[in-house]
Amino acid sequence: MAIDSVVAEVRQAREAYAKQFNYDVYAMWRDLKERQHKSGRKGISLSPKRIEPVALGTSTQRREPPNKGMEPTP
Repeated sequence: MAIDSVVAEVRQAREAYAKQFNYDVYAMWRDLKERQHKSGRKGISLSPKRIEPVALGTSTQRREPPNKGMEPTP
């Protein structure tokens, strides 16, 4: 399968950005939040979607949400 040049360019940019922060996800997150703040654009936050409860014993055990323990958004 041939490598798409656009995909290769995006991957190269992503790698260079991550390398700037020593691959620290939280440092990248802080940088992106700071850039967002400096841009003056207003960010949006969507409320979580409510789901119907599942009858006891009819579903598998749910794991913790992926964002548990992460820093809160300002």
